[in-house]
Amino acid sequence: MTPTLFRATFMHTPSSPFTDAGALRTETDGGLLVDGSGVIVQSGDFATLHAAHPDTPVTTLRGGVLLPGFIDTHVHYPQVRVIGGLGMSLLDWLDRCALPEEARLADAPYARAVTSEFLHGLRSNGTTTALVFGAHFKGAMDLFFEAAADAGLRTVAGLVVSDRLLRGELHTTPERAYSEGKALIERWHGVGRARYAVTPRFSLSASEGILDACAALMTEYSDVHFTSHINENLREVQTVRELFPGSLDYLDTYDRAGLLGRRSVLAHSVHPTDRELGQMAAHGCSAAHCPCSNASLGSGLFPLRRHVHAGVHVALGTDVGGGTGFSMLKEGLQAYFTQQLLGAAGLPLTPAHLLYLSTRAGAEALDMGGQIGDFSPGKAFDAVWLRPPEGSTLDTVLNHASSPPEALAALFANGTQADVAQVWVGGDRVYVRSGVPAAAPQVTAADPPPVLSS
Repeated sequence: MTPTLFRATFMHTPSSPFTDAGALRTETDGGLLVDGSGVIVQSGDFATLHAAHPDTPVTTLRGGVLLPGFIDTHVHYPQVRVIGGLGMSLLDWLDRCALPEEARLADAPYARAVTSEFLHGLRSNGTTTALVFGAHFKGAMDLFFEAAADAGLRTVAGLVVSDRLLRGELHTTPERAYSEGKALIERWHGVGRARYAVTPRFSLSASEGILDACAALMTEYSDVHFTSHINENLREVQTVRELFPGSLDYLDTYDRAGLLGRRSVLAHSVHPTDRELGQMAAHGCSAAHCPCSNASLGSGLFPLRRHVHAGVHVALGTDVGGGTGFSMLKEGLQAYFTQQLLGAAGLPLTPAHLLYLSTRAGAEALDMGGQIGDFSPGKAFDAVWLRPPEGSTLDTVLNHASSPPEALAALFANGTQADVAQVWVGGDRVYVRSGVPAAAPQVTAADPPPVLSS
């Protein structure tokens, strides 16, 4: 790309609001100088940056707010077509909705169509990076990585492996789990914007043999990621206890196999023991909090305060299709609701917390905090421009916002896919909303400043 000075109202959280009360940084007339490789060189006040770089073309994003690209730390690629299966708990929903759909991805044309729908769902909602729970079929995963590269998104994904308690066509063997995982890692891990995640579905459906095969891959390829589920549903937790009588708890099934570390992300963690939280913190694991899914499937209210006090890192995930859509704005709002409902046991969240959980926290969970997650110099320009349609409710509220935190709260309370105007990954524009002219660099900066209102 051509070096560009982006002029916009922008907000980001270069540090955690759980430890830094001043974590939210805002510029009402800000500038982001992005070099030809898509990396932010300088970030700050527009007038200062423009004076220092008067010949750099300026792209002015008028109205709305520019945020770092959203980072989804738990989302299922095969489940996009079954979003909305209400009225069921986790295991019933899996049997009736998710698993029959996942079996269909054995068919390549079907998998290709689902892949396209899934990736569009991510980028049209402003998600630039996702930790993706993949398919049970190697062919579907090759199709996924190919399409994700074409879409320009950052993805961490892997073949899902299980050998019991699912549909027969979704089962594999430890030997095949290892060989197919190895082939996918060698073809895709570290290529372009792709990374590989070793992905046993959960201990409920993964024997010790499958977990050992996963551990073998992680030993051989030390920089891959690990993801699975943990403590989502009380019936699930009890079944895992019965399947692994020698383990201390759910987490111990992964720990004994050697699967836990800095790049391990465990989804849900709704019903953890204190021992499990202590061990997650000791290993540097992250929890992917999926509030819409937890509410939809009746799994429970996430104990954020306990995680934070134990030192467990937390980020957000949509859990499509147990969740109710791809919007990280909606997940942030539901996370806020959850903590409100927990009363004294909850951890009150501010707009800064919601932005952090949706962006930088995800980067840290994926061990990519030095590359993405905020607008600090040296980070890639991954960004989402939220520009609501004129006359919409969100447009009205932003026009009357009296402060940046108030505007940020309005984005999470009212924002939807319809408000995502443009999305960039590494400086490359990967999405433009229909009817929105693609912002192009201009050699002049004579336009009025891009205040919150239109």
